[in-house]
Amino acid sequence: MEQPFTAWVGIDWADTKHDICVQAAGDTRHESGCIAHQVEAIDEWANALHRRFGGPIAVALELAKGPIVAALQKYDFLVLFPINPATLAKYREAFQPSGAKDDPADAELALDLLVRHPERFSPLRPQSAAMRSLTSLVERRRQLVGDQTRLTNRLCDTLKQYYPQALEWFDDRGTVLFCDFLDRWPTLRSVRQARTPTLETFFHAHHCRSTRRISARLASIRGATALTDDPAIIGPCRLHVLALVAQLRAVLAAIVQFDREIARVACTLPDYALFETLPGAGPQLAPRLLAAFGEQRERFRSADELQKYAGIAPVTERSGKKSWVHWRLQCPKFLRQTFVEWAAQTIPRSFWAGTYYQQQRAKGSSHHVAVRALAFKWIRILYRCWQTRTPYNETVYLKALGKRSSSLLGKLGLSG
Repeated sequence: MEQPFTAWVGIDWADTKHDICVQAAGDTRHESGCIAHQVEAIDEWANALHRRFGGPIAVALELAKGPIVAALQKYDFLVLFPINPATLAKYREAFQPSGAKDDPADAELALDLLVRHPERFSPLRPQSAAMRSLTSLVERRRQLVGDQTRLTNRLCDTLKQYYPQALEWFDDRGTVLFCDFLDRWPTLRSVRQARTPTLETFFHAHHCRSTRRISARLASIRGATALTDDPAIIGPCRLHVLALVAQLRAVLAAIVQFDREIARVACTLPDYALFETLPGAGPQLAPRLLAAFGEQRERFRSADELQKYAGIAPVTERSGKKSWVHWRLQCPKFLRQTFVEWAAQTIPRSFWAGTYYQQQRAKGSSHHVAVRALAFKWIRILYRCWQTRTPYNETVYLKALGKRSSSLLGKLGLSG
């Protein structure tokens, strides 16, 4: 905010149009307008703004990413300032306790908030193309994993209606093996009619070499009794299963493609070496941790800021003699999920992490609370490694605990 702006703009975005409020520097008058969400309309508006005011021009909007942000980032004379939607909502509520809301008014409020409190907001500074690509890849891969889970649950529910034995024969249902089996034998009658050599060849082709497991499956298939013979149940359910299998197969293939692209992009980023060797990180969580920290080390001035931003640090509220602590409701959910999921993976793979988790459980904390507490502690460690560009070393950290006479050392049997 050290540079002088020639104009200030507030934008309330929507799918089909965007309400605009403009104020020239040194003026108090507001000009309201509306532009369609079309590439040509946005380009015409931005260029007209530049011809009129020059630059730079400050733009306040409720997004840090999205179509309108991508469209405006093309113009170097626009400086974007993301405003948290919750902040704008509270600001609106301060002047409109009735709860009334209007898009043009929100654009004016966003403008007013940025003009009156410029020190509260930071300009949007995009990271490198590779880092932004990795961030988008890991987020979209996680969405595909969610689709896999939903499709698998729907598939299991349908099989329970007429073909529950298939669920007994396969423990892992989100696999190509399970899809291929149901594609070929979508009913109990069809699989019972299959010859034993055919079934054995099928399992061998899918890298299932355990003679004991194959024999158990074959014996169960030969001795299975149909749940129902009603064609009104079997026919529709069979079609539904085949439809779900086709969708699940496509999602599984997409996840494999995403894994390959994530591995390719992550290796091009120099900081990836800091995360790929972390305990429990692996090829899925290491890129997510790298994307969580990013490459702008000045973005977080301390580990405490990152803990709060990620939603790992609890919130304390005090009023009079009352005080209560709860977890953060407003935070990037995927970011918090990344730290929590990884912290859970470190419990059996890091000596001190497993001991710390057990200490939290012994105090009466639930599993999820204990894992979040462990994630809180891990963030402080990783932040230090990230800032100094030093890979994490368990031995070095245990020695640091010894210098502080940490109670964990006694639990680990390393106090001597």
